[in-house]
Amino acid sequence: MLKRIMDNAIALFVVIVVLFLFIPLRPWMLDILLIINIGLSIMILMITMNITDALDFSIFPSLLLITTLFRLGMNVSSTRMILTTGDPGEVIKNFGNLVTQGNVVVGFVIFFIIVLVQLIVITKGAERVSEVAARFTLDAMPGKQMAIDADLSSGLIDEQAARLRREKIQKEADFYGAMDGATKIVKGDSTMSIVITVINLVGGIIIGMVVNGGSFGDVVSRYCILTIGDGLVSQIPSLMISTATGMIVTRSVSEGSLNVDVVNQFKAQPRAIMTTGVILLILGAIPGTPTVPLLVGGVALVAGGILVTRQLEAQRAAEAAAVQSAAAEPAEAAAPSESDYYKDINNVYSLLSVEPVEMEFGYSLIPMVDENHGGKLISRIVIFRRQYAQDMGFVFPSIRLHDSSALGTNQYVIRIKGEEVARGEILVDYYLALEPPSPLGEIDGIETIEPAYGIPSRWILPENKEMAEIYGYNVIDPLSVMLTHLAETVKKHAHELLNRAETIRLVENLKRTSPELVEEAVPSLISYGNLEKLLRSLLQEGVPIKDLNTILETAVDAAAQGRDIDMITEQVRGALARTITRRFCEDGQLRVITLDAEVEKKIISSLTRNEQGVYLAMGPELMQTIISQLAEHLKKFGDLAQTPVILVSQVIRGYFSKMITQFYPNVYVLSFNEITSSVQIQALGNITADAPARGERRAVGT
Repeated sequence: MLKRIMDNAIALFVVIVVLFLFIPLRPWMLDILLIINIGLSIMILMITMNITDALDFSIFPSLLLITTLFRLGMNVSSTRMILTTGDPGEVIKNFGNLVTQGNVVVGFVIFFIIVLVQLIVITKGAERVSEVAARFTLDAMPGKQMAIDADLSSGLIDEQAARLRREKIQKEADFYGAMDGATKIVKGDSTMSIVITVINLVGGIIIGMVVNGGSFGDVVSRYCILTIGDGLVSQIPSLMISTATGMIVTRSVSEGSLNVDVVNQFKAQPRAIMTTGVILLILGAIPGTPTVPLLVGGVALVAGGILVTRQLEAQRAAEAAAVQSAAAEPAEAAAPSESDYYKDINNVYSLLSVEPVEMEFGYSLIPMVDENHGGKLISRIVIFRRQYAQDMGFVFPSIRLHDSSALGTNQYVIRIKGEEVARGEILVDYYLALEPPSPLGEIDGIETIEPAYGIPSRWILPENKEMAEIYGYNVIDPLSVMLTHLAETVKKHAHELLNRAETIRLVENLKRTSPELVEEAVPSLISYGNLEKLLRSLLQEGVPIKDLNTILETAVDAAAQGRDIDMITEQVRGALARTITRRFCEDGQLRVITLDAEVEKKIISSLTRNEQGVYLAMGPELMQTIISQLAEHLKKFGDLAQTPVILVSQVIRGYFSKMITQFYPNVYVLSFNEITSSVQIQALGNITADAPARGERRAVGT
């Protein structure tokens, strides 16, 4: 029973507070509740000053409503006591006497100043900040979502981390939206305090003179003190709650609690502190100014600035000593000279090795790679390797990282098997803002092209980051830009990195769970060479090879029927229909470009067999017709998030894909049996056998 009551304590508290509006209270009970209200408001203010993230106190909008209702309930109870018995308790009387000090007019002036400060300054400011924060948070949601999707696709985060970040973005939007409405409650509470004060004063004077028959002076003095005391015991908690509201909606760029942020940021500017102290000393020397306070304040600030400067110098000296001690550690034994080293012919063979993946970078990018200086590139590559292995079933080899004096200071080069395949340039002290289709505003920056996807972008200063996100730009840090480019390059060339040794390793890994299948299939029915060719073909067209069990079983069945490796590959792709559908389909729909039946017949008739196998010998006229129409249809995918897909029959899929890849490497060719029946297919265009217009054909030919 007690547990049920505790689980519903807040709900019961709200019900009791509502009853305060109707049920009379004893003065001693009202005194206790007023003290609880003041203590609760102080506690809320302290919490808002010590949190680092507004979501750490996400119950604040609801708490704001409850505390406001609590104050209004006690206001009604105290008003009832003032107007009926004239004795609302010791707390209200003592607060009234404390402020008036025998002068009712001064007490009323101070009370109304407090009310107006809260209503006009704090409450109105907090209301405006909440409104702007809610609007900016909602406007920035698409850019933040795009950043999460980019990190997920590049392997920087996994699905769970992406889900948590999306939930946080949604919670932020809900929180600031709720705060935008909750600030209206604070404003209404301040207005209601003035109304209740007028009611207490006017009603008390009327009752005191008409009902109780007191003199005008005694009645005014008595009820003024009670009215001021009642107003103060409600306004003090209300003022603290209003301050807490302003605090929590302005914690968007904090890194610690308010105390920590204030101390650290003031300590970081000792020159400003000493300059202020010198100015105060100069003012103190001018005749007619308050000399002593100015001199005391100036000396204190100058002394504080000097003390902070010494602390910063000591901290820098300690950091420099740590760096020097690390550099002074015993070095490895001196290596032999280059000529002596290569006298041994066996050492010359080390020059013949080729790294599978290699990345060279300029001098300015070294801190991003060197873990001793906080570089995180290596750890991010490890995360990407794990994510890519989970998605595609292939573990790409280690990446050799080294600097190069032949590159510009901000450049980097990615090599596959010793040959350059990608190059980029980044600015370490900037952020890259990817330009949206319709930005809400222009942002200053250096125009460039994002290296991984070729998106028009701008390098912007860190202080412009938040404004760029508000305008709809997707802002990425330099390390993520370089890692995304590296990740996309590795994905594109993954099939080149799959060698015979890695194929054997994948088979050995499968042997742990399916030893009978491996013993039957490899190498008796399908050789390691053919299996490597099969897996390479799948990776090249973006098909995961994680389900190696299904791949090998299907390959064994197809090989037993005497089919060549190309047909075996098509059979395997059909067995991986669910995987391929998930890879290319979005929301149960697949938008495709189709081939006319006449075109497919002509392609089939163009298939030719020789000693090396079957190949496509298509005439130039038909090829020109297909490529020209495909270029027009691909424009329809410009506004879609889906990868362009061409849907054909299984017979020609592999050969047609090889031909299309030469012209459009980012277009995928799928067959009908690779798409599950649950998918709704929408054709955006159809390639026919009709030749393009004569003028267009002549232009292409010339």
